Parts: sequence; C-alpha cells; structure tokens
Amino acid sequence: MVDFLDELEKDVPALRRYARALTRNIDRADDLVQDTLERAIARRGLFRPRGPLRPWLFTILTNLHRNSRRSDRRRGEAVDVATVELATPAPQPGHLALAELARAIETLPLDQKEALLLVTLEGLAYSEAAAILQIPTGTLMSRLGRARATLRQLTGAEAQPHLRTVK
Repeated sequence: MVDFLDELEKDVPALRRYARALTRNIDRADDLVQDTLERAIARRGLFRPRGPLRPWLFTILTNLHRNSRRSDRRRGEAVDVATVELATPAPQPGHLALAELARAIETLPLDQKEALLLVTLEGLAYSEAAAILQIPTGTLMSRLGRARATLRQLTGAEAQPHLRTVK
C-alpha cells in the first residue's frame, strides 16, 4: 500500500499539469485530479503492475475528463466570468503568440487535443500516449499530424522549407 501511495504521489504534478491543459481552469483541473486519485486509490486492486503506474493514472484522468465533457454538454455550458478575456493588449509579442496558440489548441477536437498534450506537454512516447488513449499508435500519429497542421494554419505558422547555409 505504501509503495502504491508513494508512486501515486510522484505522479500528481504531471496529472495536474495535464488536467490544467485539458480544462484550462485551475479549479476544474484540481477537481479532476482529485477524482482521479480517489478512483485510483479505491480501485488499486484493479491495477496490474505491468509497468509504471503513471499511464494507468492518465487513462483514468482522460476517461473522467471525457465523462465530464459529456455531462456538461447535456447540461449546457456555463461561462466562467473570470476566464473571459478583455480587449487589453498583451505587454509582449511572445505573450500574444502563446495566447494565440492556447486559443488555437482549445479549438482542436478533443481527440486531437488529448494526443497533442500527452506527447508535447507530458513528453510521453507515442506508444505510451496511444495506450493511455486506448488507440493504435498509427491513429495517435495521425491525430498529432492533424492537430499540428491545424495549429500551423490557425496561428499563421505554415510550414516553411528549411534553408541551408552554404559555407
């Protein structure tokens, strides 16, 4: 039990980071992580150690997030006044680019967003991310490709050919 809880505790920062990126709401993300931890502890008997605990936890979090989105759609969407952006210019061009990228990521379909965040934000290998999302690796790669292409289009960062410098 102690080893399980120690392992669980090590993965909390990664779970919080992923949940915040998925929800873009600190409170909802914290609730999602708490629900994930509660479910993992309550069902630790179902965990079959064939590898690290982390992918199992990410699978739980991903499934809870999907369930939450389904129930939110049935209830209708509430607008959080605290997250409404005002028309104030950002102090730096870099901040603008990050805000633009964050908005573009939000427009991605959920399946593409999950794949992109697991691979780019969490740095998971394609095989690990595919296992968490319960899809073949090829499907994960095509979702990533579509997500990246959409982001390039939405942010105006179309792929440009690399120029070689001649010495």
